[in-house]
Amino acid sequence: MSSIAFKPFTELRRSSAVPCTNPTTTLSKPVVKFHVSAARTSPKLSNRNLRVAIIGGGPAGGSAAETLAKGGIETFLIERKLDNCKPCGGAIPLCMVGEFDLPLDIVDRRVTKMKMISPSNIAVDIGQTLKPHEYIGMVRREVLDAYMRERAKENGANIINGLFLKMDMPKSWDEPYVLHYTEYDGKMGATGSKSTLEVDAVIGADGANSRVAKAINAGDYEYAIAFQERIKIPDDKMVYYENLAEMYVGDDVSPDFYGWVFPKCDHVAVGTGTVTHKSDIKKFQLATRNRAKDKILGGKIIRVEAHPIPEHPRPRRLSGRVALVGDAAGYVTKCSGEGIYFAAKSGRMCAEAIVEGSQNGKKMVDEGDLRKYLEKWDKKYWPTYKVLDVLQKVFYRSNPAREAFVEMCADEYVQKMTFDSYLYKTVAPGNPLEDLKLAVNTIGSLVRANALRKEIERLNV
Repeated sequence: MSSIAFKPFTELRRSSAVPCTNPTTTLSKPVVKFHVSAARTSPKLSNRNLRVAIIGGGPAGGSAAETLAKGGIETFLIERKLDNCKPCGGAIPLCMVGEFDLPLDIVDRRVTKMKMISPSNIAVDIGQTLKPHEYIGMVRREVLDAYMRERAKENGANIINGLFLKMDMPKSWDEPYVLHYTEYDGKMGATGSKSTLEVDAVIGADGANSRVAKAINAGDYEYAIAFQERIKIPDDKMVYYENLAEMYVGDDVSPDFYGWVFPKCDHVAVGTGTVTHKSDIKKFQLATRNRAKDKILGGKIIRVEAHPIPEHPRPRRLSGRVALVGDAAGYVTKCSGEGIYFAAKSGRMCAEAIVEGSQNGKKMVDEGDLRKYLEKWDKKYWPTYKVLDVLQKVFYRSNPAREAFVEMCADEYVQKMTFDSYLYKTVAPGNPLEDLKLAVNTIGSLVRANALRKEIERLNV
């Protein structure tokens, strides 16, 4: 068994509670140091820097590792599947490309048009309000994740190919967290070798089935099952999806979510999800394929993927010097199911709180330092999650309500507000008169939907 330990803790205080065919990207940018100031009362570390482990190497983990390493923290990232292809629609907002300095060659497609397709197959074209430079990026997770991990490594993070097993909690204020994991370094074959690592703090970025969350008794949450097939379609069919994505709504594709066809580098991703009827997910997937069958005719399934997606934040996201980010914390939005940007953003915000609290790795952190990340996160994004939760409950509850939702999407003002908010992750300022018109139109759509629902119920009697 191998182990990585460090000098005993001293002066600690108690816790207050792409190219399409090549996913590898060469990095040439110089290391940029990240400097902040910390509270003067933080106890200093002796002859070493703060040591932090990130469990999970997706966008949340990669972003956290890069920020920590730039900030002077001794950083370790543990990821079991370095070639992981998580089942994910792969849509990222425009602001993420700039905010996280992503190279354009890892963005497979720049979507400038979307079709929202109702239960009765009425299609509404969305995207007419986009400016020439605006788009929704489509990425493959295996490419994006690998790039973000590699960039963290270039900045000084230690990347460990390993499976996190469990964590021993400190029994006193001056003890470290001891992580147990199986390391796959090629020397021990497929079985790997048992290893341990001692750290000052831990960031759980290990997804919906987070073992870190279990270790801190973070509590459970409701989750959806996402099912996706990557389908290689003929070149002439692929032209149709060059800069176009489709979203299908209806009880046939999902009783509480939507089906999608998103373009990738040389194929399309076709998928759906559900919270309430998980055992029927394959039936919903077949329905999604059937709704799009004329446009993907002749396609060959090249990969099948499935994964749980959290529906709301966990009851607890922080305990001592352990914090959760990304899917592990439950940061996936209702209605749209978006999670990539929020994963990367939460990883960065958590890491920034640690860098700030430790004065670039020179001082110990405690729960109070990490809690600053949660306070900033909740203040900035909690309203977004609540609004989308309401929208899902209102418009995804029945086929007539979905018809009303698609009808609303045809409104140019709705499109502008929606895209501005999505692309830049800010609440777009509205026009009072247009907001009033939108409210009236929304009520009208819902009234018509309710009347249609009652008529359908009467006919089915």
